[in-house]
Amino acid sequence: MIYSKLDQFSSNFLWGTASAAYQVEGAHDTDGKGPSIWDTYTRIPGTTFKNTNGDVAVDHYNQYQTDVALMAEMGLKAYRFSIAWTRIYPKGRGEINEAGLTFYEQLIDTLLANEIEPIITLYHWDLPQHLQDLYGGWESREVIKDFNNYCITLFERFGSKVKYWVSLNEQNIFVSLGYLTGMHPPAVKDKQRMLNANHIASLANATVIQSFRKYVPNGSIGPSFAYSPAYPFSCAPEDVLAAENAEDLNSNWWLDIYCSGRYPKFALKYYEKEGITLATEPGDFELLKAARPNFIGINYYQTSTIQSNGLDGVGESNKMNTTGKKGSSKESGIPGVYKNVSNTFLETTNWDWTIDPTGLRVGLRRLTSRYDLPILITENGLGEFDKLESDNTIKDDYRIAYLNAHIKACKEAITDGVDLLGYCTWSFTDLLSWLNGYQKRYGFVYVDRDEQDVKELKRIRKNSYYWYKDMIASNGETI
Repeated sequence: MIYSKLDQFSSNFLWGTASAAYQVEGAHDTDGKGPSIWDTYTRIPGTTFKNTNGDVAVDHYNQYQTDVALMAEMGLKAYRFSIAWTRIYPKGRGEINEAGLTFYEQLIDTLLANEIEPIITLYHWDLPQHLQDLYGGWESREVIKDFNNYCITLFERFGSKVKYWVSLNEQNIFVSLGYLTGMHPPAVKDKQRMLNANHIASLANATVIQSFRKYVPNGSIGPSFAYSPAYPFSCAPEDVLAAENAEDLNSNWWLDIYCSGRYPKFALKYYEKEGITLATEPGDFELLKAARPNFIGINYYQTSTIQSNGLDGVGESNKMNTTGKKGSSKESGIPGVYKNVSNTFLETTNWDWTIDPTGLRVGLRRLTSRYDLPILITENGLGEFDKLESDNTIKDDYRIAYLNAHIKACKEAITDGVDLLGYCTWSFTDLLSWLNGYQKRYGFVYVDRDEQDVKELKRIRKNSYYWYKDMIASNGETI
């Protein structure tokens, strides 16, 4: 649909931004914090770009007041951040670490004092190392109780102050890279173990949503899913069918469970033929069906383009571009099911991610039609090389163009009928980009550090900072 005029964003639209504890906080062993699996994993040589880690990150733990002041100056309406489980329970269970709760309470209070809505992510990949050692982390149903207990602690402490909560961040990513490709901790390569860990994570998500209803009855909660809508490479029926396969296996497998309490039948049949069966127990699906979220959180960066793949075709690849050397990613797929191919209609970033704002609109439309739930865009952003000029400016006009086009797509989706709660960019400051080190920058605020040198961690506003400030002030009318 092409419109002559687009609907306006609502007056209470959440113009936001986002981060994750491990990527920004630093202070990895400060004030009683225990080690997470990422603290351990990044100690293994060769796992990350130039062996970078989050020991210091961008020091948000010590500089949060400066960062929030910059947010307030921007006019930000919402800030999504994660809580580090091991700051609250250093071993994932046992005694509460009051210093951890105090830090987050101070952060929340500072945000609220500046009229910024806090959005808490309960889990953003940093599982306590003790629980990984004790019983295998997400591979044991014991984690459900421990995760629920940790979340209830947060609901009781912050439930009266925080309305919006994200349960699990990108479950599809942390189980796939952690248990299938082995590129994230715990570095397992086993599809059966991956699917069982994923099922347990889904049960943990549902359990926490049920607890949330009790402790924060007036709040809203939902998982955050990394969504890459699938396009067929061509209108050839075999490519269209392959795209359907990819959508079921890579998206609906998670989203159907979150929103409908069931797995897609094709995907179940596929895994059955692969000799893989889920370790389910009585009551699992009743719990999953009863835990329909208040909203769907979507982390959107790119679409995927899918082509038919023969039985002797391309298989899974763990060759991910973590250096910023354009074109270094490799094709991957599942023989007989689908393969990912490049889209000649789209440009890509230096990390080989397709730039497709229309794909965001397509995805929002699909999710609305399939699940009929409000949607919160919990992440969207551009990771690129940013240059600090001699006059202390960062001219990131490419980021402005990227975000502007995606915000326009949001406005078009609202005009299409999508119930969109808000839009959180990734990210506010530059941060540690997991395997990619510090050179892949996403922020509105440049943090002066690199892989080898922490420097003074000076905060410098980029051109995009002022652009987003104007966008918020106009409530999206400056597109």
